[in-house]
Amino acid sequence: MKLHIERAAVDTLMIRLFDRIEEGNMPWLLAASQQLRRQFGDQLIDLVPSYTTLMLHYDLRQLDEITARQLITTALAGLQPLPPEHAGREHEIAVWYDISVGPDLERLSGLTGLSVSQVIALHSDQEYQVFALGFAPGFAYMGLLDEQLAAPRLATPRKRVPAGSVAIAERQTAAYPLASPGGWNLVGRTPAPLFDRNRDGYSLLRPGDRVRFVPVEHAEFVRLGGDDTPVSGDA
Repeated sequence: MKLHIERAAVDTLMIRLFDRIEEGNMPWLLAASQQLRRQFGDQLIDLVPSYTTLMLHYDLRQLDEITARQLITTALAGLQPLPPEHAGREHEIAVWYDISVGPDLERLSGLTGLSVSQVIALHSDQEYQVFALGFAPGFAYMGLLDEQLAAPRLATPRKRVPAGSVAIAERQTAAYPLASPGGWNLVGRTPAPLFDRNRDGYSLLRPGDRVRFVPVEHAEFVRLGGDDTPVSGDA
């Protein structure tokens, strides 16, 4: 870990701790987030952890940039990573893997040389770490995906990806919390409520959480409240 502070805006600093995306980064980033929140108190407006950085938005009415940088340096002196039991929650998320809701399963099979059932098995056999939230409310970037499944985004994004769609892009996986455009490879769908305005923090998943996708049959998917409407061919 190394500390580098960059100006991102007049009242925002980017705190870079790592240069490479690795699962081992997150305990350090979460520990840094805790220390920074304590150090800044009500002078902090927002703090957003990501793969290798934290973006810190401070109250310009209370702090200048020099003081904010000093607070960051003080907060992170002697930083130690959070132990695993404090790094995040564990989730099991039901997924119905089927061509009708995961129309890119066959494309991934062709790209990887694996059968569709092998693609599903590799995707669901692994536990993923939530690295960051972004793109849409509740959209969690997770990884790292097995290298055999790494696949580029679609050349032409879909105009509408249904809510709950589980997808792959490069060595990341995610589930769309809301219907939106998107260019990731769709492999299935979850009935899990990923975004809820009545939930504290809105998002089911948060940075540092661990996720395992659990395959379920169609009947169980529907019983859990899943929408089995096929992905439109012209979406």
